[in-house]
Amino acid sequence: MLVLPEVITQANAVACLAALSKDLPGQAAAEVLVDAARLSRFDSSALALLLEVRRNVLKMGKIFVLKDAPQRLQDLAALYGIAELLPSKA
Repeated sequence: MLVLPEVITQANAVACLAALSKDLPGQAAAEVLVDAARLSRFDSSALALLLEVRRNVLKMGKIFVLKDAPQRLQDLAALYGIAELLPSKA
């Protein structure tokens, strides 16, 4: 499982993506869970980061699943019309 930090904004999105990308090859399961439970402060950069992680997961032939996404993140994804690209489960 990949775990998102508490904060993802434009200021740290590149560093967060680098850290997640480094951990991605170690994901052995067919389904890669991205745990967003700790995420409390974010902007649209978080969506861009998640879309990039999703792209990399799919490139590996695996399934991307966002776990425990905050409601505000789900609302932002819906506003941008990308909610279906970030399947979430509690």
